[in-house]
Amino acid sequence: MHPSSIHNSEADAALLDILTGPDRPTPKTVLPRRDAALDPLLIAAASASGPHVTRNHYQHDFFPGVMLPQSEGSWDWTKFTGEDASTKSERKRLMYENAGPLIPTENLPTSYQKKRRSSLAQVTEERLRHQVSTQPESTRSVHKLFSPLEVKCMARTRIPTPHGPVFLHIYHNNRDSKEHMAIVVDPAQFSGPPAPDEPPHIRSRTLDAVWTENETEMDRITRGAYVGRLSPTSRVTSNPPENFESRDSSRPVREVTGLTDAIPSPLIRIHSECFTGETVGSMRCDCGEQLDEAIRLISQPIAIPSQSFSTPSKTLPGRGAVIYLRQEGRGIGLLSKIRAYNLQDLGHDTVTANLMLGHQADERGYEVACAILRDLGLGNPDGAGENVRVLTNNPDKVEALEKEGIRVVQRVPMIPRSWKTRNPQLVDHAVLAPVDDARVAGATLIGGGAVHGEDLDKYLRTKVLKMGHILPLWLENPEQQ
Repeated sequence: MHPSSIHNSEADAALLDILTGPDRPTPKTVLPRRDAALDPLLIAAASASGPHVTRNHYQHDFFPGVMLPQSEGSWDWTKFTGEDASTKSERKRLMYENAGPLIPTENLPTSYQKKRRSSLAQVTEERLRHQVSTQPESTRSVHKLFSPLEVKCMARTRIPTPHGPVFLHIYHNNRDSKEHMAIVVDPAQFSGPPAPDEPPHIRSRTLDAVWTENETEMDRITRGAYVGRLSPTSRVTSNPPENFESRDSSRPVREVTGLTDAIPSPLIRIHSECFTGETVGSMRCDCGEQLDEAIRLISQPIAIPSQSFSTPSKTLPGRGAVIYLRQEGRGIGLLSKIRAYNLQDLGHDTVTANLMLGHQADERGYEVACAILRDLGLGNPDGAGENVRVLTNNPDKVEALEKEGIRVVQRVPMIPRSWKTRNPQLVDHAVLAPVDDARVAGATLIGGGAVHGEDLDKYLRTKVLKMGHILPLWLENPEQQ
C-alpha cells in the first residue's frame, strides 16, 4: 500500500470519530469574545486628544469614519464631496481670552520660535493696547511700554486757605487711575494779565485748550478755564494756548521774556499724600506740617529791589505750586503703612519695617509730577517755561526731577518746626506758632503748630542716617550747637 494512502485513511478515521462521537457539554455561561470590535467613536475620541493635538486641530475638517459603512464615501473616497465652497459661510474662529501679558518664548525649541516669530510680528500696537485696557490694574504695567506719559488737567477752581487763595488743579493720566493734584499759588491772576516786567501766570495748557469743537463757554468755565475771578457778573474764558496740541505733552508752553534777574524762580514742592499726618494729625511724621509749611512759604510776598535810584522797589505776590501725588506711605499704600507702624512699635525704623513687609524703602515715582510741572509751564522744559526752586530735604527727589528734564536752580531746605523752636535764631515768631499751640489756622489738621515727640525724632533721624536726607542733626539738641 502506498504511504499516502495510509495517511489519508487515518485522517478519514479521525474525522469519522469526531462526527459520530458524543456531544460536548455546553457551558451554562457564555463569555463574550475578547477580540470584539472596538467602538469607532472611542477610537476617534482617543485619536483626537493628547499632547499632539493643538487648538488649531479644531478648525480642520474631518472625513467620515472608514469603519462606518453607512457614511457616504466610507469605502470609496472618490464619492466624498464635502461642503460646497460657493455656499459655505465664513468660519467662526475660536478666540482665546488674554489672561495676562505675553510670555517669553526662550524656553521653546528653536524650530518653533522661527515658525511663531512671523505671526507674532503681525500683532499691532492697537490690539495690544486694547488687551491691556481690559486687564486688571495689576497687569497694566505693560501699557507703559507702548505709550508715552500723558497728563490732562480735568478741572481747576479757587480755594481760599489760611495762607491766601490757591488754585486747585485735578489731573488725570494714562499710567494709573489716581487723581493727582496741583496746588497753584498765583494770586496775581486775579489782577488781570501780567505786565511785561512781571512773570507769567501759572496756568495749565491742557485745561485752557479746546477739547471739542462743540464746547460752549459754560463748559470751559465749569472746568475752570477762565481768567480773573469768577462772579455772577464776571465770567471771562481763557484763550487756548498758541500752537497747542492736546495729545502732545512734551511741547513747551510759553517763552518767558521780560523777566529781571531779581525775580526768583517759582518755589515748588513735590508732596506725597499722608492720610495719617494730614487728616488725623499723627505725630509719627511731619507730612501734615510740611504741606502747610510749603503752602505758607510759597505764598510769601516777593520783594524785588530797585534796579536803579530812579525806580522804587516792588513787591510781587508769592507764586509757585505744590504737586500733590497720591502715593501714600512712600508708595506702599495706606494698608502696608499701617502694618509698618506696628513693626515700628516693636522697635524697627521706617526703612526696616518697609523691607520686612516685602517693599522697598521708597517706592515713589516722580514722572507724573514732572509731566504736571511741564503742563503748568514750570521746570524750563526744552528751553521754555521757568526754572524752579524745590522745597525738599531729599536729594534723590531733586535728582529724579532733573532726570526728567526739570531744571532745578535751587534746593530750599525744610527744617521741621519743632527743631526750629529749639534754636531761637531760626524761629519766625510772626508766622510760627508755639509747639504746644494747635489753635493757629493752617492748611492741615496740625495747623500752624509743630509736630513733636519721640516718634517724630526717630522718624527724622532715620531719614537722615538711612535715606540721605540733608538735614542737620545738631538742631535736635541745642547743647551741641
